[in-house]
Amino acid sequence: MARGVDVYLFPAVVGGGFGDIEEVLAAGRRLARAGFRTILYRRLGRPLPTGVDGPWAWPRLERLDRLDPRGRAAMTVVPAWGVSAAPERPGPFGRAGPWAAEASDVERAYGTDRTLHVSLEEFARTLTSREENLERLREGGVRSRQLPARLAKARTLGEVTTFDRAFRTFRAFDRPNVLHVFATFRRSARFAREFPEAVQTGPLWPARYRLAAPRRTTRSPEWFWYASPASAEGIAPLVAEGLEATRPPVRLYVRTPRPWRISVDADRVEVDWGRLEEGAWRRRFAAADLRIVTGSRTLLEALEVGGPFLYYNGTLGMGAGRRRHRPEKIVTLLELGRARNWPADLLRDLDDFARAHRIPEIVSRAARRAGGWARFPRSLASSGFRRPYDDAGELLVRVARRLTAPGASAEATVAEFRRRSNL
Repeated sequence: MARGVDVYLFPAVVGGGFGDIEEVLAAGRRLARAGFRTILYRRLGRPLPTGVDGPWAWPRLERLDRLDPRGRAAMTVVPAWGVSAAPERPGPFGRAGPWAAEASDVERAYGTDRTLHVSLEEFARTLTSREENLERLREGGVRSRQLPARLAKARTLGEVTTFDRAFRTFRAFDRPNVLHVFATFRRSARFAREFPEAVQTGPLWPARYRLAAPRRTTRSPEWFWYASPASAEGIAPLVAEGLEATRPPVRLYVRTPRPWRISVDADRVEVDWGRLEEGAWRRRFAAADLRIVTGSRTLLEALEVGGPFLYYNGTLGMGAGRRRHRPEKIVTLLELGRARNWPADLLRDLDDFARAHRIPEIVSRAARRAGGWARFPRSLASSGFRRPYDDAGELLVRVARRLTAPGASAEATVAEFRRRSNL
């Protein structure tokens, strides 16, 4: 055991998907492997937040309902600390986070300056203030050609000032013992200049697919689709259409959090909704010939296990007004792919599929390994980071080890890693 620091995991759902939970557990797995005492603490009588007590890949940890401090310092790991663990504050949306009571208990037990909170922020969301405001308008339905005028109007009405103030408030950038980790594929110098409190890093890798993928017992090729977005059901017939002419026939296995209303060809498509035990998920995901993924965690899993994948994070609206939901993950990935000279036709297919364009054609091309699909990249390294900032997991281990130093304080440690991230 690494002495001196107790690590507390506070998993919760922030954006609506379960990836927020898995990300906290991924951090826990990395810290536990490094020898740190890892704890899931929940006050006696308080149920865990929705979705937490599930079939996840839990690290080795202790489950406590009363604190038992052993280290001289504590580190908590929580998704979006300003939402999930901040105390109650006055004003709109000021309700305390689902882990606020436990975070407060830890601070009282160890002392505020010996408690460092790691806030895992949304993956690849390293947008400047201007980009954030444009994105909220775009996703809200403003057409591209109207965005400049609508942004100018938003400034006049004070919307931009209100949004910017809320952005800082609900990320708790003013808290000196909170380390805000913004993991991404490519470091943004503009984001760093505007938000020096943020610590940009490379991805927090799942570290679940180190071994070779197990052999499938079936001879038929299979695709694995994590169809989390509600709009996935709407494009499913187009995906099936693209697979119709494949030889040998490709079977499509669909994992979805909700039952589908559409009918599917049971001989070619299996829709499986609800929870799946972690080991079964990993085996089937790793063995698939292609994976259709969403959000950030399954995207990183697809990159880690290797092999071809498609990405779909959902769309809003219909027809000409259709627009992508939270596209920054695929946008940043494609930027890095262009810098790494990925095949141009492959980049176009990944981009268009994420937009729900040309779906049958792209699915057919991927199944046949046409063009650039025959040269799908085997690995991907982040860009623009120095060690240890190139790997979020390694950075967290370094932060925890720094806290073990004699005389180390949470505030000084946060300040040090913020400063070094912006050099």
